[in-house]
Formats: sequence, structure tokens, C-alpha cells
Amino acid sequence: MTFLKRLFLILINQDKRSLKPDDAYSQLTDEELVQKIVANNNALLFGVLYDRYSKMVYNKCYGFSKSKDEAEDLTQDVFLMLFVKLASFKGKSKFSTWLYSFTYNFCVNYVNRNKQRKMSDNSIPMDTAEYKLTEDEVPDESIYELKASKLEKALNLISAEDKSILLLKYQDGASIKELSEVLELGESAIKMRLKRAKAKLLEIYNTLS
Repeated sequence: MTFLKRLFLILINQDKRSLKPDDAYSQLTDEELVQKIVANNNALLFGVLYDRYSKMVYNKCYGFSKSKDEAEDLTQDVFLMLFVKLASFKGKSKFSTWLYSFTYNFCVNYVNRNKQRKMSDNSIPMDTAEYKLTEDEVPDESIYELKASKLEKALNLISAEDKSILLLKYQDGASIKELSEVLELGESAIKMRLKRAKAKLLEIYNTLS
């Protein structure tokens, strides 16, 4: 961890200790909290935001990582950049949706900077006949019925892009509309990516012992 990140986390943790459990700030909505943080770069209030979303951000980062340590380090990077870029949130969508998008894009850039792990867009055009899937070909039930230990292995063998969209949908319950906003793609493209990712996951899952 860099000196800047250590200093940033120490500042947040010190300020958080001054908050009482019934502090009025904890009652603020995400949007109200962001406004107050941006007004004077308030690290104390940013600590409240960190508490609300650190688990969610970690889960997203873990989808792009090869270890828990890497995911934790990437999570800190996301929040450090979030503190710097928070003013760019304009309230056009829910803060949670905007943060999904911010985290996803940050992680994609992180993966792409590493040439050994460069992630390419393997999306298949909608009119590719050989890969047209119907809704029943890869039903959601087939995902929920997979054994947890075997599923984790399979998830680690598919691309970070596919793993992330599956976790967003099935772990976090993101809707097609929310995924469309997060990934900045049309809903039809989101549905195709989900079908493709599910098909790849099940294909790999079925090869595991």
C-alpha cells in the first residue's frame, strides 16, 4: 500500500471514531452525503460513505482479481479515486448505480493496464445466427442450482468481464436496466452478454470434477 493510501485510510478511520452511533450524518441519504462531502472535501463524512459501500465495492473488485489481497488493494484504489472524483456525480441516477459504474470502469482500466491480463471485448453481434440463444436455453435456475465450491472454481476460469456481469446480476440482484446504466450498453446487448456469460460458465462448470 502506498503512503498516500495509508494516509488517506488513517484520516478516514480517525475521523470516523468521532462519529456517534446516532450521529445525524448517518441519517443522510447518499446524495445528501455526497453534497456535503464535496462542499469541503470532508473525510469524516466520506468515512460514512465508505462504510455504506466498501463491501459492495470489494465484491466488484474481487470479480476482477486473482486473490483477496489484490481485491482489497484494488478496493482502496477505488475509494481513493472516488474521493478525488466525487464531484463528478451529478445525481442523474442513484448514487449506488453511479458507484457501480465508477467501480466497474475503474476495474476494467486496471485489468487493461496489465498486458498479461488484458481483457478484450468478446461480444458477439446480435445477428450472429450460430450464437442466438433463447431465454430458455440458459435458465436462471441453472445458475442458482450450481454447487458453491464448484461454481467458485468455474467463475475463476471465465473472463473478468463475464464474471463481473454475472456477480452483478446474481449476487447483487442488479436489474437489466441497472446493468445497462452501469455498463453503458443497450438492454438488448446486456441480455446477450448475460446469456453468453451464463453459457460459458455452465460449459466450464460441467467440465469440472
